[in-house]
Amino acid sequence: MKDNKILQRYEFKYFLTKSVANEIINHAKRFMILDRFADSKPEKKYLVRSIYFEDDFNSNFEEKINGYRIRKKFRLRFYDKDLDKGPVFLEIKGRNLERTYKIRSKLNHSDLDIVSQRKSLSNLLSKYPKSTLVKDFIFETCKKSLRPKILIDYERMPFINKYGLYFRLTFDQNLSCKKLNNNLRNNLASNNIKCKAGFTILEVKFERSIPLWFHRIIQSYNLRRDSISKFVLGMCYAKLGTETSD
Repeated sequence: MKDNKILQRYEFKYFLTKSVANEIINHAKRFMILDRFADSKPEKKYLVRSIYFEDDFNSNFEEKINGYRIRKKFRLRFYDKDLDKGPVFLEIKGRNLERTYKIRSKLNHSDLDIVSQRKSLSNLLSKYPKSTLVKDFIFETCKKSLRPKILIDYERMPFINKYGLYFRLTFDQNLSCKKLNNNLRNNLASNNIKCKAGFTILEVKFERSIPLWFHRIIQSYNLRRDSISKFVLGMCYAKLGTETSD
């Protein structure tokens, strides 16, 4: 997606066993194609690393588990385990009633320490004068004392619609988390805690409607939507502090 543009869509999420996920992937290949980023990888998937910001009261966590229908949170998104390699994006991920939305701005790697340590944040205004997202992030960070709280990693295999309206399927596996203790680079070398080991999270993303062929898959596999948040899963598992296969 383009910088500073709002992407609005519906998102349905499902927990799948590995075998069911593989079957649905084979069905999807008949109607969809891998997006170009995954297709360029030998494994046909790529790493997604997100660092979420939170205040001292865990307000974003509480809003999600309490089902607030209007909410938002800030995160940094990377596509490499090394934070200084590949692109880095500052993002808002939010919900407005039934739809989710996302806004992103690409940052320079040199700005990561400013964002992490909350020092000289105002310098970002001159660097990104056209980014309302950066302005919003600075305001919310100062107002709520936001800090990097949790890191979430997973491997993503994404499919996009061959024709017609926007429709996207993402299969996310090997979800893991790490508590950051309010420091962007804290303990990144240590092992992550596995979350929902053995399961795949399927995210169904669309603007208007779901194709008929996928409705049939939902019915055939008796799929049940779940209020899944990788952020919430990570916060819960990191608090437990132990590796588990639940």
